[in-house]
Amino acid sequence: MHRVAHRGYSAVAPENTLPALAAAVHGGATHIEFDVRTTADGVPVVIHDRTVDRTTDGSGYVWDLTLAEIRALDAGSWFSPAFRGARVPLLAEVIDLLATSPGVELLLEIKPPASAEEVERIVEMLGDLAGRTILQSFDPEVVRLARDVAPRVRRGLLRLRFEADTVPLAASLGVVCCNPSVKDVLGDPATVASLVAQGIDVMPWTANDITEWTALAEAGVAGLITDHTGELTGWAAR
Repeated sequence: MHRVAHRGYSAVAPENTLPALAAAVHGGATHIEFDVRTTADGVPVVIHDRTVDRTTDGSGYVWDLTLAEIRALDAGSWFSPAFRGARVPLLAEVIDLLATSPGVELLLEIKPPASAEEVERIVEMLGDLAGRTILQSFDPEVVRLARDVAPRVRRGLLRLRFEADTVPLAASLGVVCCNPSVKDVLGDPATVASLVAQGIDVMPWTANDITEWTALAEAGVAGLITDHTGELTGWAAR
């Protein structure tokens, strides 16, 4: 059972920050999931939303802001005063952090819009970590870009919901995992079984209800994407 830390150990530290990612490593994550967007001046940074409004003290779309403008923002106080002064990380900083944890894999979500040049820049920055990385996106076009730019780097397809084309689409993209919602895994075991039969792992998001973990495991998932990394580590050990 893969233990996937959703935006880091985001139950104990502000999501997609270096403290959350470091906590995920210490919490026993086998995979760390995080999101990458590119600034107005072409620098990949780790943040989930299209805008900085929810998780910083700033405002505006990520792609309209320069790196200097984004780095000036406080990305921790919204979560707790203890994290005041935390910054939106550079992808380069995240790579440096996770390079020292060889047992942990990266589940890197590329957020659209993303050009081929931006995807190529992200892949180049991975360096030696490329072999420990799965590039995933909700946007099939971004997954195709990843395939074209870096065919040897593993790919994943995220789904908002299981649709009729999910299995053939995942197969055509050559992904190693297809990650839907918890609701879809529990409500559509046939699609889960079809994906697994194709050799495609299923890892649902966001599995925060411990009472559902046994049912999800029995459904044949390869791992759980959760905010509660430490709790999942303890549960899996038991």
